[in-house]
Amino acid sequence: MKNYKAIGKIGEGTFSEVMKMQSLRDGNYYACKQMKQRFESIEQVNSLREIQALRRLNPHPNILTLHEVVFDRKSGSLALICELMDMNIYELIRGRRYPLSEKKIMHYMYQLCKSLDHIHRNGIFHRDVKPENILIKQDVLKLGDFGSCRSVYSKQPYTEYISTRWYRAPECLLTDGFYTYKMDLWSAGCVFYEIASLQPLFPGANELDQISKIHDVIGTPAQKTLTKFKQSRAMNFDFPFKKGSGIPLLTTNLSPQCLSLLHAMVAYDPDERIAAHQALQHPYFQEQRKTEKRALGSHRKVCFSEHPVAPEPLSNSWQISKESRKQKQSLKQEEDHPKRQGPAYAMELPKLKLSGVTKLSSYSSPTLQSELGSGTSGKVPVLRPLKFMGASKKVAGQPLCAAALPPAQAAAQFLVCNFSLTDRSTEGP
Repeated sequence: MKNYKAIGKIGEGTFSEVMKMQSLRDGNYYACKQMKQRFESIEQVNSLREIQALRRLNPHPNILTLHEVVFDRKSGSLALICELMDMNIYELIRGRRYPLSEKKIMHYMYQLCKSLDHIHRNGIFHRDVKPENILIKQDVLKLGDFGSCRSVYSKQPYTEYISTRWYRAPECLLTDGFYTYKMDLWSAGCVFYEIASLQPLFPGANELDQISKIHDVIGTPAQKTLTKFKQSRAMNFDFPFKKGSGIPLLTTNLSPQCLSLLHAMVAYDPDERIAAHQALQHPYFQEQRKTEKRALGSHRKVCFSEHPVAPEPLSNSWQISKESRKQKQSLKQEEDHPKRQGPAYAMELPKLKLSGVTKLSSYSSPTLQSELGSGTSGKVPVLRPLKFMGASKKVAGQPLCAAALPPAQAAAQFLVCNFSLTDRSTEGP
């Protein structure tokens, strides 16, 4: 970390703390996510699910960019240097007296759906979509903190207590870990309402209260939906019939198209819930699609090209200085804290393995080369060789594959990744 000067603390979570740093090389400001755990080796850092996933997802304009990884093998410390954003969604709406304009809400939600569409198409779901993990800078929205992500191809059941309670989908609450990427859309729907109304949609005090609040608004689910859930639950459950009061309209400036999309995102049955690529084609985003098309056409004319311009190049200056201790893999979080603090930085699950990408229509994002499995195509940004900080000597012509090197020379190849700037408890908002 000798190339950075600490400016101040941004936030702290269970597994990391985030500092504002200034680079002594270029003078620019960054956010440094310092992991609290010690790591034993380069291989163990390279096997972190968050790093694996973000290799596959980058670059994308709506995913937070990681500029550099600094790993000190003597102390076992790991720091992630990422772009510095202005604020997260929670900070944006906290304390506001008046809601945002529907135009701005639409702009933010379109970008959030774009980010979810991208990760789902690449075989990954986030599992902790919430206001603190959605970052804003000059009206550009980026999704961060992939510490809880999972492959859509991995075998169920998954860990039960994963997403923050207020944004946890019914299938996560009522089954023994049998849920899919559709849980991200439920969470995004809860965020949608919170941006529009400045109030959480389902602020449950515990798991039982969470289900009760969902039923108060949406009503008791159909029997066929409960039957699906019961098939993957060790215990039986029976709920008293509730009609549901409907989503409270705390703000009156929402269009019918807005409410239509919101209801589609918080459908109780995940099989009936809208997917991210479908949400992007919803009439609510018609103006956003037109604006995006005009901007793309203008860009093509300027560049005299018939192809969309790729996202702006990202920094490939990766530095690995020393070997580290393996990250602890503990996914079970403390249950039910009603506070809004620190997200879970999940460390408990085995190495992420992806075999391909989902096949969805109307996809315009760039196809990325998978670092986690087969099923994608395209070229990956070329990385310059990694260098050791504080090493006793240089190793000329060193390959990028850490596993092929002796322990004293181990290094790892990292692509550009993304991380959240804020943390909050997984179990209690």
